[in-house]
Amino acid sequence: MAAKNQQTQKPNKRKQFSSTKTDKDGSKSKKPKLLSSTPSSANPSNKLLKKPFNSSKPKREHPTHSKFKKSESGNDNKELTKRERRIQAKELAEARKKKRKPHYTLEQELASLWEKMRRRNIAKEDRSKLITEALQKMKGKIPEIAGSHVSSRVLQTCVKYCSQIERDAVFSELQPHLLTLSCNAYAVHLVKKMFDAASKKQLAGVISSLRGHVASLLRHMVGSVVIEHAYQLGNATQKQELLMELYSTELHLFKDLASIKESRLIDIISKLDLQKSSVLRHMSSVIQPILEKGILDHSMIHRVLIEYLDIADKSSAADIIQQLSGPLLVRMIHTREGSKIGMLCVKHGSAKERKKIIKGMKGHISKIAHDQCGCM
Repeated sequence: MAAKNQQTQKPNKRKQFSSTKTDKDGSKSKKPKLLSSTPSSANPSNKLLKKPFNSSKPKREHPTHSKFKKSESGNDNKELTKRERRIQAKELAEARKKKRKPHYTLEQELASLWEKMRRRNIAKEDRSKLITEALQKMKGKIPEIAGSHVSSRVLQTCVKYCSQIERDAVFSELQPHLLTLSCNAYAVHLVKKMFDAASKKQLAGVISSLRGHVASLLRHMVGSVVIEHAYQLGNATQKQELLMELYSTELHLFKDLASIKESRLIDIISKLDLQKSSVLRHMSSVIQPILEKGILDHSMIHRVLIEYLDIADKSSAADIIQQLSGPLLVRMIHTREGSKIGMLCVKHGSAKERKKIIKGMKGHISKIAHDQCGCM
């Protein structure tokens, strides 16, 4: 009986829960409570729905877009085409370049002249006229514009095809600024071109002007190219003059000591009674920054390293061999001194260092075998 009573009570409860409110006319409302036509005074949220939604109300513009509003004049209301926008952007870029570069207009004039003078089918007389005109425009401003990409290319062409008198004038204007230009990525090519075209007297003056700055230039990624080029062009005495600065402070300070005939460092130490420890200390201070930067492509550095390994003790030599073992050694064996250093590293290096050398040579075996010095 109790179970029957529970079954009979269930539908009554459900009817009470599902009973819905009727409208004023007695019909059942199917609208949601929030949208019902008779809002309940007990529900405060229904008060928000009393105002009807007005779709014709103008949207409020964001204040940040007010600066983008076009003016009422007819010219400004017209939208620019892609071509006009591109021209406008180009004009703005030109204006910025003029503010940033003081010789921008001159560089543009030189570039137009260079496009004519560098042609292969141009007559010599026409080219010489263009070169004279370009050099006349650059007169007195060559050191300032030589560091520019465009002006450097123009000057290289002028130095290549100009007369000897014009070349001497350019050289005399550039010589006081050679150290600054030697460290510039664009001007370095002009400096090398000037070295190639210089007379013996001019080259001797350049090499003597580099004295005192050899070590600092060798540590520079761009400046080391200039020192190496001067080293290759110089005679035996001039090469020795450049090397002496890297051996000892005494040889760096006193120019008369650098004029000795001995070429090997061990002979220089014995003749001048130099302290071997001070020489090793000075050479180590020169070599270490070069090894850390990886500037090991030049024959001048190879010569300094081979001289250092000849006089160094076992511990100092082992440190250098350890640093050179690996891919760095592959960049050195294209010269005679570099191949000697490679053989010393293989001979005196440990098994681990020899393994590094072999691993670094992987992929370059064919080139090394065909190289005149690398095959050793």
